[in-house]
Amino acid sequence: MKEAMKTAEVLVEALPYIRRFYGKTVVIKYGGHAMVDEEIKNKVISDIVLMKYIGINPVIIHGGGPDINYWLKKNHQESTFIGGLRVTDKATMEIAQMVLVGKVNQEIVGRLQQNGGKAVGISGIDGNTVVVKKKFWEENGERIDLGYVGEVSKVNTELIDNAMNNGFIPVIAPVGCDENGEVYNINGDYAAGSIAAQLKADKLFMLTDINGVLDKGGEIISTLRFADAKQKISDGTICGGMIPKVECCMSAIEKGVQSVHIVNGCLPHSMLLELFTNSGVGTMVIKE
Repeated sequence: MKEAMKTAEVLVEALPYIRRFYGKTVVIKYGGHAMVDEEIKNKVISDIVLMKYIGINPVIIHGGGPDINYWLKKNHQESTFIGGLRVTDKATMEIAQMVLVGKVNQEIVGRLQQNGGKAVGISGIDGNTVVVKKKFWEENGERIDLGYVGEVSKVNTELIDNAMNNGFIPVIAPVGCDENGEVYNINGDYAAGSIAAQLKADKLFMLTDINGVLDKGGEIISTLRFADAKQKISDGTICGGMIPKVECCMSAIEKGVQSVHIVNGCLPHSMLLELFTNSGVGTMVIKE
């Protein structure tokens, strides 16, 4: 009886949030170890299906770095990273496209459907969903050519909207074409931020391998405002790979996303806890 009462209390606590987010769009950047461990995969996928069943419209943009690394290694190809971005020649791009669109995307679609959801796979190439331009990396005044790495210049949401309007969960592979039809790899975080902004999503979830943005004492910063984020980047509190992630969050909010949540995808039900409880479990990035 006590366990049943606890369950009822959780549901009561969640009710205002369920009501608030009913019919809203939530974009999820799905990556990191949450895509590797089988048990964690199933929990994340079932949570996304649950969101759909209670009236939220989830949109997934996925990564696929470990799978790309595996197939590059199998084909005796080396990987080089600059600024956290994979330098992508023609051969690497072919493997990345094969893995992201043909393997990872369809695996996620299959898992969603095994858990009772309706899902459809979309690549950024389909219907010109994501139009890109070639991205260069600037470092110490030098312009570095990253190869077939794209920067999002335009997002067309027609296919995504059609999928959501017909009850499907869109699953988007982060590749896109430029105006000449060349295919480019896109960093998943930036793709998710751009798509969320164009959809005017209520929330963007960035699933990571840590519990959120940490202060200098190692404690989670539950709410991070723009001014604080800039200050913490300047003083080194936010550093390394978390810098582009936070900057991506800020960019998405400036373009219309209501809030961005950086949460640990390896923590069971982290998105549900962040969405439907008073305290949350990660870092919420907001403008003011």
